[in-house]
Amino acid sequence: MYSIELKNIKKNFGRTPVLKAINLAIKDGEFLTLVGPSGCGKSTLLQILAGLESQDEGDVIINNKIVNNIRASHRNLAMVFQTYALYPHLTVQQNLAVPLKLRSLTSAERNPFIGPLFPTRKRKLAKIQEKIIHTSEILQISHLLGRKPAQLSGGQQQRVALGRAMVREPSAFLMDEPLSNLDAALRVHMRTELSQLHRQLKTTFVYVTHDQAEALTMSDRMAVMMNGKILQIDTPDQIYQNPLTLEVAEFIGSPKINIAPAEYDTNGHLTCLGVKISFSTAMPEQKNVKLGIRPEHFEILPQDAKIGFLADVQFKENMGSDIYLHFKTNYFEQFFIVRCSPEKARFIAVGDRIRIRWIEEKILIFGSSNELVSFKKLKP
Repeated sequence: MYSIELKNIKKNFGRTPVLKAINLAIKDGEFLTLVGPSGCGKSTLLQILAGLESQDEGDVIINNKIVNNIRASHRNLAMVFQTYALYPHLTVQQNLAVPLKLRSLTSAERNPFIGPLFPTRKRKLAKIQEKIIHTSEILQISHLLGRKPAQLSGGQQQRVALGRAMVREPSAFLMDEPLSNLDAALRVHMRTELSQLHRQLKTTFVYVTHDQAEALTMSDRMAVMMNGKILQIDTPDQIYQNPLTLEVAEFIGSPKINIAPAEYDTNGHLTCLGVKISFSTAMPEQKNVKLGIRPEHFEILPQDAKIGFLADVQFKENMGSDIYLHFKTNYFEQFFIVRCSPEKARFIAVGDRIRIRWIEEKILIFGSSNELVSFKKLKP
Protein backbone atom coordinates (compact mmCIF):
# COMPACT_ATOMS: atom_id res chain seq x y z
CA MET A 1 0.00 0.00 0.00
CA TYR A 2 1.30 3.45 -0.94
CA SER A 3 0.45 6.28 1.42
CA ILE A 4 1.80 9.00 -0.89
CA GLU A 5 2.02 9.16 -4.68
CA LEU A 6 3.35 11.89 -6.93
CA LYS A 7 2.29 11.50 -10.55
CA ASN A 8 3.89 13.40 -13.43
CA ILE A 9 4.76 16.41 -11.28
CA LYS A 10 6.10 19.34 -13.30
CA LYS A 11 7.14 22.77 -12.08
CA ASN A 12 8.68 25.78 -13.80
CA PHE A 13 10.02 28.97 -12.28
CA GLY A 14 9.51 31.37 -15.15
CA ARG A 15 10.98 29.64 -18.18
CA THR A 16 13.27 27.45 -16.10
CA PRO A 17 12.03 23.87 -15.58
CA VAL A 18 12.64 22.81 -11.97
CA LEU A 19 10.78 19.49 -11.86
CA LYS A 20 10.46 17.37 -15.00
CA ALA A 21 7.66 14.80 -14.82
CA ILE A 22 8.43 13.37 -11.37
CA ASN A 23 6.76 10.05 -10.53
CA LEU A 24 7.22 8.70 -7.02
CA ALA A 25 5.33 6.24 -4.83
CA ILE A 26 6.08 6.17 -1.10
CA LYS A 27 5.00 3.17 0.94
CA ASP A 28 3.09 3.44 4.18
CA GLY A 29 5.56 3.63 7.08
CA GLU A 30 8.59 3.99 4.83
CA PHE A 31 11.61 6.22 5.44
CA LEU A 32 12.29 7.66 1.99
CA THR A 33 15.05 10.18 1.35
CA LEU A 34 15.25 12.63 -1.54
CA VAL A 35 18.96 13.22 -2.03
CA GLY A 36 20.78 15.31 -4.59
CA PRO A 37 22.97 18.37 -5.08
CA SER A 38 21.73 21.87 -4.29
CA GLY A 39 19.30 23.16 -6.91
CA CYS A 40 18.14 19.76 -8.14
CA GLY A 41 14.51 20.38 -7.11
CA LYS A 42 14.19 18.16 -4.04
CA SER A 43 13.01 20.89 -1.63
CA THR A 44 10.54 22.19 -4.24
CA LEU A 45 9.14 18.67 -4.59
CA LEU A 46 8.73 18.40 -0.81
CA GLN A 47 6.95 21.77 -0.67
CA ILE A 48 4.56 20.65 -3.43
CA LEU A 49 3.81 17.52 -1.41
CA ALA A 50 3.22 19.63 1.70
CA GLY A 51 0.95 22.03 -0.18
CA LEU A 52 3.25 25.02 0.34
CA GLU A 53 3.94 25.23 -3.40
CA SER A 54 1.65 24.39 -6.31
CA GLN A 55 2.71 22.24 -9.25
CA ASP A 56 2.14 23.25 -12.87
CA GLU A 57 1.10 19.73 -13.86
CA GLY A 58 0.52 16.38 -12.19
CA ASP A 59 -1.23 15.04 -9.09
CA VAL A 60 -0.38 14.69 -5.41
CA ILE A 61 -2.18 11.69 -3.94
CA ILE A 62 -2.32 11.02 -0.19
CA ASN A 63 -4.05 7.86 1.06
CA ASN A 64 -5.62 7.33 -2.40
CA LYS A 65 -7.09 10.85 -2.50
CA ILE A 66 -6.00 13.61 -4.89
CA VAL A 67 -5.15 16.63 -2.74
CA ASN A 68 -4.10 19.16 -5.39
CA ASN A 69 -6.71 21.68 -4.25
CA ILE A 70 -6.49 20.94 -0.53
CA ARG A 71 -4.68 23.46 1.64
CA ALA A 72 -1.46 22.52 3.46
CA SER A 73 -3.19 22.72 6.85
CA HIS A 74 -5.73 20.09 5.80
CA ARG A 75 -3.35 17.50 4.33
CA ASN A 76 -2.45 16.03 7.73
CA LEU A 77 1.27 16.27 7.02
CA ALA A 78 3.84 17.61 9.48
CA MET A 79 6.72 19.70 8.16
CA VAL A 80 10.06 20.04 9.96
CA PHE A 81 12.08 22.91 8.52
CA GLN A 82 15.81 23.47 8.30
CA THR A 83 15.57 26.50 10.62
CA TYR A 84 13.21 24.71 13.11
CA ALA A 85 10.82 27.78 13.03
CA LEU A 86 10.18 27.79 16.79
CA TYR A 87 8.38 30.71 18.40
CA PRO A 88 11.16 32.50 20.33
CA HIS A 89 8.83 34.13 22.88
CA LEU A 90 7.17 30.83 23.87
CA THR A 91 8.48 28.05 26.10
CA VAL A 92 9.04 24.55 24.78
CA GLN A 93 5.74 23.44 26.27
CA GLN A 94 3.91 26.35 24.63
CA ASN A 95 5.59 25.64 21.29
CA LEU A 96 4.41 22.04 21.46
CA ALA A 97 0.90 23.17 22.37
CA VAL A 98 0.44 25.62 19.48
CA PRO A 99 -0.58 23.11 16.73
CA LEU A 100 -2.82 21.23 19.16
CA LYS A 101 -4.62 24.36 20.33
CA LEU A 102 -5.17 25.50 16.75
CA ARG A 103 -6.70 22.13 15.92
CA SER A 104 -8.66 21.37 19.09
CA LEU A 105 -9.88 24.72 20.41
CA THR A 106 -12.37 26.97 18.71
CA SER A 107 -11.46 30.62 18.14
CA ALA A 108 -13.64 31.54 21.11
CA GLU A 109 -11.98 28.95 23.36
CA ARG A 110 -8.57 30.34 22.40
CA ASN A 111 -9.57 33.85 23.41
CA PRO A 112 -7.74 34.68 26.67
CA PHE A 113 -10.70 36.67 28.06
CA ILE A 114 -13.75 34.59 27.25
CA GLY A 115 -12.07 31.21 26.65
CA PRO A 116 -12.10 30.16 30.34
CA LEU A 117 -15.89 30.55 30.39
CA PHE A 118 -16.36 27.53 28.09
CA PRO A 119 -16.66 24.23 30.04
CA THR A 120 -15.20 22.18 27.16
CA ARG A 121 -11.93 24.20 27.16
CA LYS A 122 -10.57 22.66 30.35
CA ARG A 123 -11.14 19.10 29.11
CA LYS A 124 -9.45 19.84 25.77
CA LEU A 125 -6.46 21.48 27.45
CA ALA A 126 -6.03 18.41 29.68
CA LYS A 127 -5.83 16.17 26.59
CA ILE A 128 -3.35 18.56 24.98
CA GLN A 129 -1.18 18.40 28.09
CA GLU A 130 -1.25 14.59 28.03
CA LYS A 131 0.01 14.58 24.44
CA ILE A 132 2.76 17.07 25.25
CA ILE A 133 3.98 14.98 28.20
CA HIS A 134 3.89 11.77 26.14
CA THR A 135 5.78 13.33 23.22
CA SER A 136 8.37 15.02 25.45
CA GLU A 137 9.10 11.69 27.13
CA ILE A 138 9.67 9.98 23.78
CA LEU A 139 12.08 12.74 22.68
CA GLN A 140 13.64 13.06 26.16
CA ILE A 141 12.90 16.79 26.42
CA SER A 142 10.66 16.70 29.51
CA HIS A 143 13.25 18.68 31.48
CA LEU A 144 13.21 21.42 28.82
CA LEU A 145 9.48 22.22 28.81
CA GLY A 146 9.92 25.44 30.77
CA ARG A 147 12.76 26.83 28.65
CA LYS A 148 12.62 29.12 25.63
CA PRO A 149 14.35 28.32 22.29
CA ALA A 150 17.24 30.74 22.98
CA GLN A 151 18.13 28.64 26.04
CA LEU A 152 18.43 25.42 24.01
CA SER A 153 21.26 23.88 22.03
CA GLY A 154 20.89 23.13 18.33
CA GLY A 155 20.14 19.48 18.99
CA GLN A 156 17.54 20.35 21.63
CA GLN A 157 15.83 22.81 19.28
CA GLN A 158 15.75 20.13 16.62
CA ARG A 159 14.00 17.74 19.03
CA VAL A 160 11.45 20.40 19.94
CA ALA A 161 10.74 20.99 16.24
CA LEU A 162 10.22 17.23 15.84
CA GLY A 163 7.99 17.19 18.90
CA ARG A 164 5.81 19.97 17.54
CA ALA A 165 5.30 17.84 14.43
CA MET A 166 4.73 14.63 16.41
CA VAL A 167 1.94 15.93 18.64
CA ARG A 168 -0.27 16.34 15.58
CA GLU A 169 -0.06 12.58 14.84
CA PRO A 170 0.26 13.23 11.09
CA SER A 171 0.00 10.76 8.22
CA ALA A 172 3.61 11.55 7.31
CA PHE A 173 6.56 13.65 8.43
CA LEU A 174 8.20 15.88 5.84
CA MET A 175 11.73 16.99 6.75
CA ASP A 176 13.70 19.57 4.79
CA GLU A 177 17.40 19.20 5.73
CA PRO A 178 16.66 19.34 9.49
CA LEU A 179 20.24 18.46 10.50
CA SER A 180 22.14 20.88 8.29
CA ASN A 181 22.51 23.52 11.02
CA LEU A 182 24.11 21.11 13.51
CA ASP A 183 27.81 20.42 13.97
CA ALA A 184 29.28 17.22 12.53
CA ALA A 185 29.28 15.16 15.73
CA LEU A 186 25.70 16.12 16.61
CA ARG A 187 24.52 15.32 13.06
CA VAL A 188 25.82 11.76 13.45
CA HIS A 189 24.05 11.44 16.81
CA MET A 190 20.78 12.85 15.48
CA ARG A 191 20.84 10.47 12.50
CA THR A 192 20.63 7.60 14.99
CA GLU A 193 17.87 9.30 16.97
CA LEU A 194 15.79 9.96 13.84
CA SER A 195 16.13 6.34 12.72
CA GLN A 196 15.06 5.09 16.15
CA LEU A 197 12.15 7.54 16.19
CA HIS A 198 10.97 6.28 12.80
CA ARG A 199 11.03 2.67 14.00
CA GLN A 200 9.13 3.66 17.13
CA LEU A 201 6.44 5.73 15.41
CA LYS A 202 6.08 3.47 12.32
CA THR A 203 4.99 6.54 10.34
CA THR A 204 5.99 7.59 6.84
CA PHE A 205 9.06 9.85 6.74
CA VAL A 206 9.98 11.87 3.63
CA TYR A 207 13.40 13.38 4.19
CA VAL A 208 15.27 15.87 1.99
CA THR A 209 19.05 16.21 2.17
CA HIS A 210 22.12 16.90 0.06
CA ASP A 211 24.21 14.82 2.51
CA GLN A 212 24.60 11.33 1.09
CA ALA A 213 25.73 9.98 4.50
CA GLU A 214 22.29 10.85 5.93
CA ALA A 215 20.55 9.19 2.99
CA LEU A 216 22.67 6.03 3.14
CA THR A 217 22.39 5.52 6.90
CA MET A 218 18.72 6.32 7.58
CA SER A 219 16.69 5.41 4.50
CA ASP A 220 14.61 2.37 3.64
CA ARG A 221 14.83 3.70 0.10
CA MET A 222 16.49 6.75 -1.40
CA ALA A 223 15.66 8.68 -4.55
CA VAL A 224 18.65 10.34 -6.22
CA MET A 225 17.63 13.59 -7.91
CA MET A 226 19.54 15.72 -10.39
CA ASN A 227 18.38 18.49 -12.73
CA GLY A 228 14.74 18.09 -11.79
CA LYS A 229 14.62 14.33 -12.40
CA ILE A 230 14.79 11.19 -10.27
CA LEU A 231 17.68 9.21 -11.74
CA GLN A 232 17.35 6.16 -9.50
CA ILE A 233 15.23 5.02 -6.57
CA ASP A 234 16.19 1.93 -4.59
CA THR A 235 17.63 0.78 -1.29
CA PRO A 236 20.89 2.45 -0.19
CA ASP A 237 22.85 -0.77 -0.75
CA GLN A 238 21.59 -1.19 -4.29
CA ILE A 239 22.26 2.40 -5.25
CA TYR A 240 25.78 2.26 -3.85
CA GLN A 241 26.67 -1.12 -5.33
CA ASN A 242 24.74 -0.86 -8.62
CA PRO A 243 24.26 2.76 -9.70
CA LEU A 244 22.38 2.81 -12.98
CA THR A 245 24.14 5.90 -14.33
CA LEU A 246 27.54 7.53 -14.06
CA GLU A 247 25.96 10.60 -12.43
CA VAL A 248 24.54 8.50 -9.59
CA ALA A 249 27.82 6.59 -9.18
CA GLU A 250 29.81 9.81 -8.85
CA PHE A 251 27.38 11.47 -6.45
CA ILE A 252 26.91 8.56 -4.04
CA GLY A 253 30.01 7.53 -2.12
CA SER A 254 32.72 9.36 -0.22
CA PRO A 255 35.42 9.60 -1.41
CA LYS A 256 34.02 9.61 -4.93
CA ILE A 257 34.19 6.57 -7.14
CA ASN A 258 37.29 6.42 -9.37
CA ILE A 259 36.44 6.87 -13.04
CA ALA A 260 38.89 6.10 -15.86
CA PRO A 261 38.53 5.76 -19.64
CA ALA A 262 38.47 2.22 -21.00
CA GLU A 263 38.97 0.78 -24.46
CA TYR A 264 37.62 -2.40 -26.00
CA ASP A 265 38.06 -4.32 -29.19
CA THR A 266 35.38 -5.52 -31.60
CA ASN A 267 34.72 -8.54 -29.35
CA GLY A 268 33.99 -6.30 -26.35
CA HIS A 269 37.21 -7.14 -24.45
CA LEU A 270 38.26 -4.20 -22.30
CA THR A 271 41.54 -2.58 -21.35
CA CYS A 272 41.91 0.19 -18.77
CA LEU A 273 45.12 1.92 -17.60
CA GLY A 274 47.09 -0.58 -19.63
CA VAL A 275 45.52 -3.56 -17.84
CA LYS A 276 43.38 -6.12 -19.65
CA ILE A 277 40.11 -6.97 -17.96
CA SER A 278 38.99 -10.60 -17.95
CA PHE A 279 35.38 -10.02 -18.86
CA SER A 280 33.59 -8.68 -21.88
CA THR A 281 30.59 -6.45 -22.42
CA ALA A 282 27.69 -7.14 -24.72
CA MET A 283 27.36 -3.71 -26.27
CA PRO A 284 27.67 -2.24 -29.74
CA GLU A 285 30.68 -0.30 -30.98
CA GLN A 286 30.81 3.03 -29.18
CA LYS A 287 33.22 5.57 -27.76
CA ASN A 288 33.77 7.15 -24.32
CA VAL A 289 33.43 3.92 -22.32
CA LYS A 290 34.33 4.46 -18.65
CA LEU A 291 35.35 2.15 -15.87
CA GLY A 292 34.28 2.88 -12.27
CA ILE A 293 35.84 1.39 -9.15
CA ARG A 294 35.24 2.36 -5.51
CA PRO A 295 38.27 3.27 -3.33
CA GLU A 296 37.70 0.20 -1.11
CA HIS A 297 37.81 -2.16 -4.10
CA PHE A 298 41.58 -1.95 -4.64
CA GLU A 299 44.40 -4.10 -3.30
CA ILE A 300 48.02 -3.09 -2.71
CA LEU A 301 50.41 -5.70 -4.16
CA PRO A 302 54.11 -6.49 -3.79
CA GLN A 303 56.27 -4.42 -6.09
CA ASP A 304 57.39 -7.45 -8.13
CA ALA A 305 53.86 -8.78 -8.75
CA LYS A 306 52.97 -9.52 -12.38
CA ILE A 307 49.43 -8.15 -12.17
CA GLY A 308 47.94 -4.71 -11.59
CA PHE A 309 49.63 -1.43 -12.45
CA LEU A 310 52.17 0.97 -10.95
CA ALA A 311 51.14 4.31 -9.48
CA ASP A 312 52.86 7.07 -7.51
CA VAL A 313 51.55 8.18 -4.12
CA GLN A 314 50.76 11.91 -4.33
CA PHE A 315 48.88 12.42 -1.07
CA LYS A 316 48.17 10.44 2.09
CA GLU A 317 44.91 11.27 3.83
CA ASN A 318 44.66 9.99 7.41
CA MET A 319 41.03 9.52 8.51
CA GLY A 320 41.90 7.54 11.66
CA SER A 321 40.28 4.17 10.98
CA ASP A 322 41.06 4.42 7.25
CA ILE A 323 43.86 5.84 5.15
CA TYR A 324 43.11 7.23 1.70
CA LEU A 325 46.03 7.13 -0.71
CA HIS A 326 45.84 9.42 -3.75
CA PHE A 327 47.70 7.89 -6.70
CA LYS A 328 48.87 9.19 -10.05
CA THR A 329 49.48 6.92 -13.06
CA ASN A 330 51.16 7.40 -16.41
CA TYR A 331 47.94 6.53 -18.22
CA PHE A 332 45.53 9.00 -16.66
CA GLU A 333 45.64 12.67 -15.65
CA GLN A 334 43.29 12.41 -12.66
CA PHE A 335 44.10 10.97 -9.25
CA PHE A 336 43.04 7.51 -8.15
CA ILE A 337 41.93 7.17 -4.50
CA VAL A 338 42.53 3.88 -2.70
CA ARG A 339 41.28 3.07 0.78
CA CYS A 340 43.47 0.92 2.98
CA SER A 341 43.96 0.14 6.66
CA PRO A 342 46.43 2.08 8.84
CA GLU A 343 48.50 -1.10 9.19
CA LYS A 344 49.00 -1.45 5.43
CA ALA A 345 49.63 2.25 4.93
CA ARG A 346 52.12 2.56 7.79
CA PHE A 347 55.17 2.04 5.60
CA ILE A 348 53.86 3.91 2.55
CA ALA A 349 55.02 7.49 2.11
CA VAL A 350 54.22 10.28 -0.32
CA GLY A 351 56.39 9.82 -3.42
CA ASP A 352 56.52 6.03 -3.22
CA ARG A 353 55.71 3.99 -6.31
CA ILE A 354 53.21 1.26 -5.44
CA ARG A 355 51.68 -1.62 -7.39
CA ILE A 356 47.90 -1.82 -7.04
CA ARG A 357 45.08 -3.73 -8.65
CA TRP A 358 41.32 -3.51 -8.68
CA ILE A 359 38.96 -6.32 -7.69
CA GLU A 360 37.42 -7.18 -11.05
CA GLU A 361 34.12 -8.40 -9.63
CA LYS A 362 33.52 -4.90 -8.24
CA ILE A 363 34.17 -3.01 -11.47
CA LEU A 364 31.35 -0.90 -12.92
CA ILE A 365 31.36 -0.05 -16.63
CA PHE A 366 29.43 2.84 -18.13
CA GLY A 367 28.77 3.18 -21.85
CA SER A 368 28.85 6.31 -23.98
CA SER A 369 25.36 7.27 -22.74
CA ASN A 370 26.69 7.09 -19.15
CA GLU A 371 24.42 4.14 -18.32
CA LEU A 372 25.61 1.02 -16.51
CA VAL A 373 26.61 -1.79 -18.89
CA SER A 374 26.28 -5.47 -18.12
CA PHE A 375 29.25 -7.80 -18.54
CA LYS A 376 30.16 -11.46 -18.46
CA LYS A 377 33.26 -13.21 -17.13
CA LEU A 378 35.60 -14.63 -19.76
CA LYS A 379 36.67 -18.26 -19.48
CA PRO A 380 40.27 -18.68 -18.28
